[in-house]
Amino acid sequence: MDEQEFVRTVAERTGLSRQEAADLTRATLETLAHRLSAGEARDLITELPEGLAEAVRRGTTDRVERFGHRESVLRVAERTMLKEEEADRGVRTVLAELREAISEKEFNDLMSQLGADFSQAVESAG
Repeated sequence: MDEQEFVRTVAERTGLSRQEAADLTRATLETLAHRLSAGEARDLITELPEGLAEAVRRGTTDRVERFGHRESVLRVAERTMLKEEEADRGVRTVLAELREAISEKEFNDLMSQLGADFSQAVESAG
């Protein structure tokens, strides 16, 4: 799946414009990268198209942060100027699209670092 297809699907599933979906996707990946070890971020980057991989790179730090799904939604809403409900739907959708875009092993590794509340968010995205 290329970046345009990923963003188009996020836009369709969230009801956002393509630009809003692109901003939301990048903000979500950058935010989630704060939760990942450097090794996990590198693994994820290798499976993403360049534009999406760049968002993960921007969010990768030396220190792994600990925050849950709700905090990620608040951070994404603040970065994108979307309403909290839109950001929540968007984060869930981006996670669900990642499940389709990367290998099952990498997705499972990603979710193991993100935690149970992120896994529940993916499942509720449908």
